[in-house]
Amino acid sequence: MNIAGRHYRTIFPEPGGHGICVIDQTRLPFAFEIRTLRSAEDAAVAIRTMIVRGAPLIGATAAYGLALALREDASDRGLEEAVRRLAATRPTAINLRWALDRAAALLRPLSPGARAEAALAEAGRIADEDVASCRAIGVHGARLIAEAGARKAGPVNVLTHCNAGWLATVDWGTALAPVYAAHDAGVPVHVFVDETRPRNQGAALTAFELNAHGVPHTVIADNAGGHLMQHGQVDLCLVGSDRTTATGDVCNKIGTYLKALAARDCGVPFYAALPFSTIDWTLADGIAGIPIEERDAREVTHLTGRTDEGALATIAVVSPGSPVANPAFDVTPARLVTGIITERGVAPATPEGLLGLYPERRAAA
Repeated sequence: MNIAGRHYRTIFPEPGGHGICVIDQTRLPFAFEIRTLRSAEDAAVAIRTMIVRGAPLIGATAAYGLALALREDASDRGLEEAVRRLAATRPTAINLRWALDRAAALLRPLSPGARAEAALAEAGRIADEDVASCRAIGVHGARLIAEAGARKAGPVNVLTHCNAGWLATVDWGTALAPVYAAHDAGVPVHVFVDETRPRNQGAALTAFELNAHGVPHTVIADNAGGHLMQHGQVDLCLVGSDRTTATGDVCNKIGTYLKALAARDCGVPFYAALPFSTIDWTLADGIAGIPIEERDAREVTHLTGRTDEGALATIAVVSPGSPVANPAFDVTPARLVTGIITERGVAPATPEGLLGLYPERRAAA
């Protein structure tokens, strides 16, 4: 996407190939900074601390991190240790494990001397494929927005949760890709942006993206979405996913389940947008089977923002001494999901619906 007239991917090799450049998302929206990863440990820290975040992007970052690791130690032991270390950074998003498994399967048969270069090339392919997948998701999802627009006067109001835009992927995004595609095609569209506590990815990142792309939007408190739906102000909900089961259960940022419940009660279509790499074909029950990351309590107890004087400040917002829980994700059962948008099209959130898009999985099943 374009920032101040220049196109950026969220991750790209440094000119000369010595490091991997990423946008530091912990600095947004008040500063746009590029950070260079020079080792597998740098990549692991970037994933763990959410310098990079979003399921597709952390998969690409892990693949590039593996390439950096093999520059230091390309032995069999070095390869397996790097895969283990990177896989342990965040447990919920399946894209992380998928990218590492894919790269490792390619690299294991190679001689140590050939691994680093092959790993870098494979990471590049993973990144390029993500861009193509997200662009296709945008095309398929934009049709849903256009259809909603044909049924009403005025802009189509989309409600989204967390950040599932280009910052969560290599480019274009998942849930926001249809918004960008519809907007660019001239379809009037407006986005209600959940602030998305505790890390405020909606208010900080989604709003930043929509501002940069010129998409009309309004930031709302997390608890306002149901009210807007009750009053007919939301035409459809679009969210991303960190892991989706073979049966259509959707794991996404904490609070997504509550939006899906409100959408069902109010008759608002609720879609999840995700690439093939987010589908976990080994799982049938998302609530029982998907590991939910528990993050640092400080994300709940403290907020960082910019003061009126322009300085960044971190403040406490919770009564001192109160215990805190911070589950990062929840699971929306397939019965609450109207459909799943992938690079291959839109399908019901059912086993048959997903297999209809990916018939090659029937043999694997």
